Amino acid sequence: MSQFKVIVTDDRFKSYKEEEDVLKEIDAEVEVHNLETEQEAIKVLRSADALLVNLYPLKGKAIKKLSQCRVISRYGVGYDNVDVEAATSAGIWVARVPDYSFEDVSDQALALLLGCIRKIPYKDRRIREGGWNLKDEQPVHRIKGRTLGLIGYGAIGKTFHKKISGLGLARVLVYDPIIEHNIIREAGAEPVDFDTLLKESDYISIHVPLNDETRGMIGEKEIFRMKRDAILINTSRGQVLREKALYNALKEGRINSAGLDVFEKEPLPGDSPLRTLDNVILSDHTGFYSEESIVELKTKAARNVLEVLKGGKPIYPVNQV
Repeated sequence: MSQFKVIVTDDRFKSYKEEEDVLKEIDAEVEVHNLETEQEAIKVLRSADALLVNLYPLKGKAIKKLSQCRVISRYGVGYDNVDVEAATSAGIWVARVPDYSFEDVSDQALALLLGCIRKIPYKDRRIREGGWNLKDEQPVHRIKGRTLGLIGYGAIGKTFHKKISGLGLARVLVYDPIIEHNIIREAGAEPVDFDTLLKESDYISIHVPLNDETRGMIGEKEIFRMKRDAILINTSRGQVLREKALYNALKEGRINSAGLDVFEKEPLPGDSPLRTLDNVILSDHTGFYSEESIVELKTKAARNVLEVLKGGKPIYPVNQV
């Protein structure tokens, strides 16, 4: 019999070799479930010494019933699907993996932006339909001399800035009330207030976590402040952006286009009006993904568990217990 039981709450990977390799050091068994209800979670998770959580919403009622769990490790950067307050009250560590996908999400943001600028997906669809000489349908403007606005300048925003900096931009504006202005200036960008960024940017890319301050931070009022030829990219969280306001703006031509990897509701509903637009690029919340990033994610999530079950604390703690 294994010394510890580590339960995966929702099965979203093809295998768990990385987790098993990490946790064999302490003779821990990895047990994979696909929990659907809170009642099921309460029954299944009672015997867990640790949890590995993907998208399953782990709320207070289930957490209070965790009789021997010492750590909840989230596969990912965000942790809004875990009730951290309840876990802290129960003396359970909550951990995450904040540094596994900088390269991948920034690649996705850059790809979406370039696709919007050069209208690649639109041209692909039209050519397949028999179209040609499409320049009058969706005009293209060069990147050189344009202004990029970054909402959020954490690790992903900084990485994105480095990748795009060789494309001849005239200015890079940053709105981030947490990062010191001298750090932004040293990186070759300009710290500005939110309103200035919205009004002066040709391209806007969102790189903020989802919290009470950022939820719905870009709605109709904010989109009205943008240039009519602005391009908006979101690879952060869908709830940061009000989709109805964005849809109306795109349909009415109040901004040029958008590239979205995340949505208010996921998967994107079949009746979402965003699906009807030619000036938006849609992706399936896979900005985090590459084969390399998944190995790194799984390994680091398991290492959070390993360190706690060895008597220490997680490598990437969210709370203190």
